[in-house]
Amino acid sequence: MQPAAAVQPSDLGSYQSAVRLVLTHDVITAARPRPGTLEAVLRWADQLARDLREVLGYTLIATTRQVRLIRRLDALDPTQTTIFTARSGRAFDRRRLAYLCLFLASFSRSRVEISLADLVRAFTPTANAIDGLGFDPVVSAHKAAVVDVLDWLADRGALRLSDGSVEAWTADTDRGDALYDIDHDICAVLFRPARPVQHLTSAAGLLDATFTSAKRAAQREAAAQRAARALAEHPVVYYAQVEPEVAEALRQPGGVAENLARLTGLAVERRAEGVLLADAGGRFTDRPFPGRGGAVNRAAGLILAKIADVLEDPDEPPSLLPLPPEAADQRELLERIDAALPLAGVVTELAWTAPAEEEAYPERVRGPAEPGSPDAGGNADAGGAEPGSPGAHNAEPTSPGASGDLAAPRDPGAAGNRAPGPALLPFIADSRLHAMVDDLYDEVGAASFTVTWQHDPRGLLSAAVAFLADLRLLRPVPGGVLVLPAAARYRNIKLALPVRHAEGQLALDLFGGPGGSGGASDE
Repeated sequence: MQPAAAVQPSDLGSYQSAVRLVLTHDVITAARPRPGTLEAVLRWADQLARDLREVLGYTLIATTRQVRLIRRLDALDPTQTTIFTARSGRAFDRRRLAYLCLFLASFSRSRVEISLADLVRAFTPTANAIDGLGFDPVVSAHKAAVVDVLDWLADRGALRLSDGSVEAWTADTDRGDALYDIDHDICAVLFRPARPVQHLTSAAGLLDATFTSAKRAAQREAAAQRAARALAEHPVVYYAQVEPEVAEALRQPGGVAENLARLTGLAVERRAEGVLLADAGGRFTDRPFPGRGGAVNRAAGLILAKIADVLEDPDEPPSLLPLPPEAADQRELLERIDAALPLAGVVTELAWTAPAEEEAYPERVRGPAEPGSPDAGGNADAGGAEPGSPGAHNAEPTSPGASGDLAAPRDPGAAGNRAPGPALLPFIADSRLHAMVDDLYDEVGAASFTVTWQHDPRGLLSAAVAFLADLRLLRPVPGGVLVLPAAARYRNIKLALPVRHAEGQLALDLFGGPGGSGGASDE
């Protein structure tokens, strides 16, 4: 059934706005993200719960006091860090994340309020029992971490300050105090792991492992939901980096991508290499790009423009290297997390251990179907679009180069029954990236990159590359970066800076003369 089937055309915009709010906020309350939002979402609660369950496999918890979306995780995503940030905008470090977990664990269901002094007194022994963590009230960094966690909980309605002040406690932990009301319902929905974390021997236990029937219809439905989740949670999905059945679901016209577009109000963009949901208004992302954000955002756009110039140069084409599989990134990330898992308190008899991939996901590692079998021709090539597929039909060139494609041309003799090799992408060496950022500093002046970066071009380059990697436009590899196909969307970004007269007056380009508005523009 099509999403929003029961929604009248005149109400579709309001419904899509509610969908975007639910998908972009961890919890919605009477005051968060702003007054009136909760009522706007609750109006569509039943339809939202049904559509989000059928299209994405998500569970919506909606009461008169809060709305919370319970997601199913198919993979760990290190880019989704903006949920855990302080009011200053700084991301939580490991200390703050640990304090947050200890605070939530210390809230007793029998208590409706708690003083800050009692809360600190309750969690201090536990914190001090953890090697490398601890809490000391005379250490300013420890107190600052406590304040950030309290603010985070208060912003989501889990705590409400009823008396005193946290500033008084910060200034004098012996005399200052604050009294908080505890909302246990919100505390319960803030932390909903797939399994009890004290019985995990691997972070893979937090990923989705919902049982799926072996019937083809059930397998197709599960693949469609995984495809929808990938498209909703990531800036772009490349066919070469997902499972064949997920790629096939995304390629189907009028299928997953179009259903998700109707659900969210975004626009589908297809290319031979993949698909994305374009958000022209910047309301469905935590990293708007391009835009007039900070120096990192502007520098990222200008670096992409310089990379496009390199790709257009016929005299010195870049080297082509294979794209590392996404599964390898997942394994590396899991290994890093698992290396720090404490195993001392794990009950061996109840512990969950990650099964072998071949046993856990047989459909994901299935080899090519034999000619004449029911599956033959059913799965699309994960390495690129099939002839006649919606990804290949009317696909615009993704690179201004002669081939019109960022991927290397395939060898016609390589066709047949052999599985496709990894996609080959342009490689830009670190030395060339350093030269690009040096050129930017020479062209616009170091002062154009704010006080933070004007004396640190290498730091700005690292931040810009990390930003573009989060957007799946570049892929860092040892010695440089690979240019991913979606980067070609921004190849026409141009530099536009304000022009000042000698008298110091800012020139206003009212009549289309030289000069223009500050920042980078995408034409």
